[in-house]
Amino acid sequence: MEQDIKKQIVGILEKDCRLSAEEIAVMLGKETKEVELAIKELEKEGILCGYHALVNWDKVDDDTVTALIELKVTPQGGDGFNKIAEQIYQYPQVETLYLMSGAYDFLVMVRGKSIKDISLFVSENLASIEEVQSTATYFTLTKYKEQGVNLTRKKQDGRMVITL
Repeated sequence: MEQDIKKQIVGILEKDCRLSAEEIAVMLGKETKEVELAIKELEKEGILCGYHALVNWDKVDDDTVTALIELKVTPQGGDGFNKIAEQIYQYPQVETLYLMSGAYDFLVMVRGKSIKDISLFVSENLASIEEVQSTATYFTLTKYKEQGVNLTRKKQDGRMVITL
């Protein structure tokens, strides 16, 4: 399968994963079967890892809290960071986990029922990992933009603005 077609398909699906193989084929001027095969290959290769809806939870009657947690760790052995990461990403509260360069080693994004819920998760689970030196937790107050999408779109009331 041509790499350029795969790259184009990935770009299209990243923007709108609801598009069908038939719609993508029309966009690329390809046959539907070719696009279906490419998508199956991309999934098998682990390039397409899932299909998700981006939800603005602030507009849903949902009182969950999100937080970003910085972790400084002391890895043991050659595969130390990976072993620590495997331990951390097993928790259901962990939505995102990145190994970082800079002042800290891991960035963990978690979701919980309350600030207390997240605080307990950090103190009882993350901080208790032997290799963790320190944690810093930042609670999300307002999300303005996520994954390239502006979450603050304001409804226009249709009235003309008049100034004097």
